[in-house]
Amino acid sequence: MQGISLFPVFLIGLFGSVHCAGMCGGIVSAFSMVPPAARAFPVPVATRSAPAPARMLSYNAGRLGSYMLAGAIAGGVANGARALGGLGTFQVGGYWLANLMLVALGLYLMDAWRGLARVETLGNSLWRRLKPLTARLQPLDGPVKLFGLGALWGWLPCGMVYSVLVTAMLSGSAASGAAVMLAFGLGTLPMLMAMGVAGGRLRMAIQRRPVRIAAGLLVLGFGLLGIARAAAGTHAHWLDLFCIPGAAA
Repeated sequence: MQGISLFPVFLIGLFGSVHCAGMCGGIVSAFSMVPPAARAFPVPVATRSAPAPARMLSYNAGRLGSYMLAGAIAGGVANGARALGGLGTFQVGGYWLANLMLVALGLYLMDAWRGLARVETLGNSLWRRLKPLTARLQPLDGPVKLFGLGALWGWLPCGMVYSVLVTAMLSGSAASGAAVMLAFGLGTLPMLMAMGVAGGRLRMAIQRRPVRIAAGLLVLGFGLLGIARAAAGTHAHWLDLFCIPGAAA
């Protein structure tokens, strides 16, 4: 199987990271150098020996590691299901589902339709079991604990993550699924790193409605372009830069 193009997945993470500002923005703001009273999330960081970027890298390394693990599971399980149920039907159905999820994500980012929020309830059971573990990592006084917190936080129920996991399922293997989620996570990294250094002010700016609408329209465009591509049967290679292609045999 040829791997799914990772560039559009990276772009989805980059533009969709305005959602991360709401979901994870509070915790990453706690890593900044702003006074404790100004932090949007009550996470005690006991040490100031490491600069904010170093703390953020430790946290995000754990978060990306969890994304890759989820992608590997999705890609591996779906690969087995594809082998049992037939390649063609799985690819076509999965491709349409992946792009419909992008449409839903774009509307979600714009606050035009909150249906994707219902998908987030699928992960509540797992998160309820993992969340108490975050208390054992306090105080966050070293890179290992920050990595552990990021690894746990990567399983926070998130409709945006779930929408990209559908793409990871199409990737053809566990390794490709992990690569898809790594590309997505790297796309979210610039925004979260910037918030970790700049603090809550940047988070507030990103959460402004015009910014969310612009980001949502871009992600919505990716999904609509992919659907149009499938409906028209177009296979132009330049489209791989802007929409998710199905993995080919």
